[in-house]
Amino acid sequence: MGHHLHSGDRDRRTLRIGVAVTLGYVALAFAAGLVAHSLALLSEAGHNFTDVLALLLSWYGLHLAARPADESRTYGYQRAGVMAAFFNVLLLFALTAVIVVEAVARWRRPVAVHSHLMLVVGGIGVAVNAVVAIALRHGSDVNLRAAFVHMVGDAVSSGLIIVGALVIAATGASLADPLLSLIIAGFIAWTGWDVLRETINILLEGAPRGMRPEEVAAGLRRLPGVENVHDMHIWSLGSHTHALSCHICIADIPPSESETILRAAQQFLAERYAILHTTIQFEYGLCALSEGCALLPAAAPPHSHPH
Repeated sequence: MGHHLHSGDRDRRTLRIGVAVTLGYVALAFAAGLVAHSLALLSEAGHNFTDVLALLLSWYGLHLAARPADESRTYGYQRAGVMAAFFNVLLLFALTAVIVVEAVARWRRPVAVHSHLMLVVGGIGVAVNAVVAIALRHGSDVNLRAAFVHMVGDAVSSGLIIVGALVIAATGASLADPLLSLIIAGFIAWTGWDVLRETINILLEGAPRGMRPEEVAAGLRRLPGVENVHDMHIWSLGSHTHALSCHICIADIPPSESETILRAAQQFLAERYAILHTTIQFEYGLCALSEGCALLPAAAPPHSHPH
């Protein structure tokens, strides 16, 4: 727990520094875009401004996630970071739509672009975004990964601006500017898609990424004393904390003996799948539930469900 808190403090400090550095680059790219008449640079400024908002949301999400549980929020605020990541990605897609509209308009009415200024600002952008991305690269929290994706996307888009500036300088083709903007928009959408899927899965209480409930149930069935497993549900409270509830059929034994089975099941789930929050109901004979069971193995006895 102490390591987690220390890591959270470090992540929040990194995000604050990222906000300050990125905000400075936004001002530079916006001013340069106006002077150079470059839609790509203005798109870059807009993209990086959403990164400022994204980093702020990530910081606030980590701040809320660190708060303890209370009477009304018994799981705490762990999903605050997931919500922040979700809104970050929505910002990305909104920006993509704006860039596409502006790029199409610029394609129809080309404007002369100052390629040398684009080249300088693009180089600064690569450096700024790469430094912030490197600082965030070890974050496994989905909220930090969303911020990391933002920064990587910006570093790549800044690199594309350098390429576009070189093309315009060599050929004088101003259409390279709106074309470059469309490429940047496509990259922004592509980089945000994976984070969007994961955040939606967590918010809908789907099984954690890479975890198959069938395999979890099969592993529990192999434990000594376990006769069957059903009515299993696995979901994520946040990016790191997973929860599980299930029914485990055992023989008609005293509670003191069932305690051994319970501890074995909890140890298996914690060590193999990092599931630390479990609600396990022991039963023997026929289960009172059937249609609500998440997993019904072929060997399971028939259930009856009252209507």
